[in-house]
Amino acid sequence: MLMRSEPFVEVQRLAQHLFGTSPNGTWTHPAAMPADAYRSGDEFVIAFDLPGVDQDAIDIDVERNLLTVRAERRPVDPGEGAQVVLSERPLGVFSRQMFLGDALDTDNIQATYHNGVLALRIPIREKAKPRKITVADRTGPEQKVLRS
Repeated sequence: MLMRSEPFVEVQRLAQHLFGTSPNGTWTHPAAMPADAYRSGDEFVIAFDLPGVDQDAIDIDVERNLLTVRAERRPVDPGEGAQVVLSERPLGVFSRQMFLGDALDTDNIQATYHNGVLALRIPIREKAKPRKITVADRTGPEQKVLRS
């Protein structure tokens, strides 16, 4: 038997029960979908934590520069005759939107999902990559020095 005495967790669970649980008592409001974003060479990477989400329950859309990631964490069937003693993991649909800059090539986004982490790799457009500008020498024959 699992016993616990954590008053703040109990208050949070009560709030979920009052404001976020579906009629069948299992679905709660979605929690945050934490993400990290960084530039790695010629691509921009965004990693979303989605533990316990099946790959087929992830939906990624891009419209213009708006990236939308949706995922659904479904309840695990404990089996016939099983009695749930504790259920703290948030279930339901999670969604996150991010505006992507014009410097990113949204037509060539690559997505991978491994160990509960969704990684989006977005190439940086050629025109946005750093480039070297050479400085011309102005002491050539086109420059004349006037003397009086």
